[in-house]
Amino acid sequence: MSEAPWLTIIGLGEDGLKGLSAASRTALEAAEIVIGPSRHLALIGDMPCETRAWPVPFSDGIAPLLDLQGRQVVVFASGDPFWFGAGGTLARHLAPEEWQSLPGPSSFSLAANVLGWSLEQVTCHGLHAAPLTRLRPYLAPDSRIIVLLRDGAAVPELAVYLSDEGFGQSEMIVLEALGGSRERVTRVRADALQTGGFDHPVCVAVQVAGEGSALPLASGRPDAWFDADGQITKQPVRAMTLAALAPQRHELLWDIGGGSGSIAIEWLLAHPTCEAISFERRADRAARISANATRLGVDRLSVVEGGAPHALEAQAKPQAVFIGGGLSADLLHWLERHLEPGTRLVANAVTLETESLLLQAQQRRGGSLTRLELSAAEPLGSKRGWKSSYPIVQWSACL
Repeated sequence: MSEAPWLTIIGLGEDGLKGLSAASRTALEAAEIVIGPSRHLALIGDMPCETRAWPVPFSDGIAPLLDLQGRQVVVFASGDPFWFGAGGTLARHLAPEEWQSLPGPSSFSLAANVLGWSLEQVTCHGLHAAPLTRLRPYLAPDSRIIVLLRDGAAVPELAVYLSDEGFGQSEMIVLEALGGSRERVTRVRADALQTGGFDHPVCVAVQVAGEGSALPLASGRPDAWFDADGQITKQPVRAMTLAALAPQRHELLWDIGGGSGSIAIEWLLAHPTCEAISFERRADRAARISANATRLGVDRLSVVEGGAPHALEAQAKPQAVFIGGGLSADLLHWLERHLEPGTRLVANAVTLETESLLLQAQQRRGGSLTRLELSAAEPLGSKRGWKSSYPIVQWSACL
């Protein structure tokens, strides 16, 4: 018979010990040490065992916790520890047999039951330590969002953000201390919320409304979404490039010669598990890429300032690579030598010299060559005519 785990993670609600399950009570009675945020320790009152406040920042508490292995320890977390909670972080440091989790109702579940919202039709976000811009891809009329915020002061900040993005008509339902004696529900329009006065813990449900622009779901978003100095893969070419790159869940992209970051950003928008590194040699463009990524809700984009191939050497190996700038024979040969077999590679060429490089690469490594010729209607005297852009040759290959 296997030994009981030494660590128990208990999801604690705002009603303190009253809401605990029988299993949680049993674990708590057997505990030698109870650890939790000061707020949780205040909810449970005096304990017969030792209690310790979890330090801030959260990471400072990991090593002292691991030193307690062999003793019976309870760690308090809010609600469901594995939904935007501490559970996932703790589990990464422990073997499966070392811990157990006894969850309580999550803030999202409590909020949905107050509002009558079906959770499967709601997007849920934990923004305790993340920027409000993470919401940008989800802001569209009639969308429903539930957001966990760091404290009461973040509520008016959310209202300002929604208003600035053109969604000031959204209804905000502010839910404080759900499930406890201090529970309070406040309904207000985002553009009418003037002051704070909200207490932690707090979450906000948003029924999105307004005239703001919704970020399109398909690849090839309009160029206007990206701040650029002219160095950008234009919308139609970007759509075809993303189609060739074919983002998949949990994949990493190298975006070489990031420019405005549009390719990497759209890769990240494809799915929350996608990752990307954008390489850009110019400092001003690297800063612009980071700003674009943050504004469009994908601040997880990693931006490396430096030229390829030198800047690529210490990075995690990707599943897909796009070369949007700095295409050279040396770079192609370096990638062929260092990338893992099966890596997808897409490169776009505009000049005759870089087009020649892609022709040689296709002869050497196979793959497909596509010539993209685009024209747009523009004024021609009193009428209109077609104005052609420079043709682009795209090489797509699986190495």
